Amino acid sequence: MSVASNRPPKGTIRDWVDARAESGGEGFVFPEGEAALRWYELRLTARRIAQDLTARGIQPGESVALMMPNGRAAVEVLFGVLYGGFRATMINLVAGNEAINYALDHSGARFAFVGPEQQNLFAATTPGNVQPLDPSRLGDGEEVKLHKVTPESHALLMYTSGTTGKPKGVVHTQASLLAGGWTTAVAHALTPEDRGLCVLPIYHINGLCVTVMGALVSGGSLAMCSKFSASRFWRHCEEGQATWFSVVPTIISHLLASDTDPDASTRDRLRFGRSASSALAPDVQRAFEARFEVPIIETMGLTETAAQILSNPMPPGVRKIGSPGCAYGNEVAIFGSDLKPVAPEVEGELVVRGPNVMLEYLNNPEATEGTFTPDGWLRTGDLGRQDVDGYVYVTGRLKELIIKGGENIAPREIDEALYTHPDVVEAAAFARPCKSYGELVEAAVKLRDGSDQTEDTLKALCKSKVGSFKAPDRVHILDDLPKGPSGKIQRRLLVDMTVSDA
Repeated sequence: MSVASNRPPKGTIRDWVDARAESGGEGFVFPEGEAALRWYELRLTARRIAQDLTARGIQPGESVALMMPNGRAAVEVLFGVLYGGFRATMINLVAGNEAINYALDHSGARFAFVGPEQQNLFAATTPGNVQPLDPSRLGDGEEVKLHKVTPESHALLMYTSGTTGKPKGVVHTQASLLAGGWTTAVAHALTPEDRGLCVLPIYHINGLCVTVMGALVSGGSLAMCSKFSASRFWRHCEEGQATWFSVVPTIISHLLASDTDPDASTRDRLRFGRSASSALAPDVQRAFEARFEVPIIETMGLTETAAQILSNPMPPGVRKIGSPGCAYGNEVAIFGSDLKPVAPEVEGELVVRGPNVMLEYLNNPEATEGTFTPDGWLRTGDLGRQDVDGYVYVTGRLKELIIKGGENIAPREIDEALYTHPDVVEAAAFARPCKSYGELVEAAVKLRDGSDQTEDTLKALCKSKVGSFKAPDRVHILDDLPKGPSGKIQRRLLVDMTVSDA
C-alpha cells in the first residue's frame, strides 16, 4: 500500500500493518536501548495481542485502556488493540487522579494495559471494575477469528479538556486515524526513507497521529524516546538517525536554553523540525533556526482532527513566520457569527472539514452537535483570519482554554479545585503569557474574612486535585475579583490586575 498526496488512505490500520509487514523493514527504533522493532515483528505481536483480547470477549469498538509511557511495549499494545478492531483509549498519565478516574469510568473500559511504573497510579484511579493487563504475560492461546474491522470502526478514544472542566472523549475511526498520519505525510513530503523522532507522549494526539501514524502511512520509520530531554535530544537524533522531529514550542525554548548542539552529521541529516500544539513565538523560531540551522515548520492541529489541520510548506516553499500555515488534506475556512465564510483578512472562527475529523464525542450528543455546523464543518473555537494566500493567523480563542506546553487545560478544573476549600469565596483561573510554555496557569481567589490560608496551601490543594502540571504556578489572593453586569467573574481582566514572575 502507498500513500497518495491527493486522496486519504484507504482500508484499515490492520490492512496497513499487514502491508508494512509484507514489505519488510525496520518500523521503530529506541535510542534509549530497547530492541528495534521490525514491521513483521510488530504484526506478529499485534496479532497475538488482538487474539488474546478477542478471546476475552471484548467486543468490536469496545474501549481498551492504555496506561503506559512511550516505549516498545506501548507501540506493540497500541497496534494490538487497533489490529483487533478495539477502541484504543489513551490515558493521559499526568492528567491528575480525578481526570484519569473519569476517563476510565466514562470510556466503559473493562481492561487496561498498565506499565510497571503505572501500577500505583492505576490502583489509585481505577473505578474498581477495570482489570489490569500485562502485555508480556499474554499467552499464545488458540487461534480465534478476529473481529471484522472497517474504515468506519471505532479506533481511538482520547480525552481532551473542555470549557466545562469535564473531559470530552474524542472518538476517531480507523479511517480518520489513518488520515491524521496522512495529512502529516503529505504536508511534510514524508517518504519511506524518512525517520521521525518521537519525544512527545503517544497519549497526546501529536505524538500518536503525527509521528506513529505518520510513519505507518508514509512507509517510513520512527525513533521513539520515553520522554523529552534537553541534554540528550540531539544525541537521540543522532542515535536514532532521525531525518525530522515533532515537538511543541516549549521544547524549542528548552533546546535554545541548553548548552548542547547537534553534530555536523545530525545537522545535515535533519530535513526539518515540526512545531505544533500552541503558537510558536517568531523570535524563538528565528533564534532556533539561526543557531541550529534546522528549519522549523510551524503547524496546528487538534485532538478532534487527529492532529494536523494546518502547516507551513516545506522549504523552498514560503513559510510565513507567525502563521501555522495553510490546509493540507482537509479544508479550512474562517466563519462569521452567522456561520458563513468571511472575506480574507477578516477575523472570525476557524473551522475545518475533512477525512481526519473526529466521529463524535463519546456519550455526549449535545457537545457533538454543538461542535459541528449543519453542513459538516467542525468549529475549532479559535479566532483567526486568513490571508489571500490561504495562510491562517490565529488571533485568540472563543473557548476559555489555557494552553500550557501544548496541553489544553480548562480553567474551570482549577476553579473547582479551589472551591473545594471552605475558605474560598471566589476563584478564577486564567492564562499568563509565557515565553517557555506559551501560557502558564495562574488563579485568583477571594478568601473568607479571617482565613489563614496562604498561596502555598492553595497551590498544594490544586496539585492534589488536578496534578502538578495543571496546578497554578501562582494563586493571587485579592479583596475582590472583577465581575461583569451579571456578576460573572471577568477572567480576561485578571492578568492586568495581578503581578507575576512569568
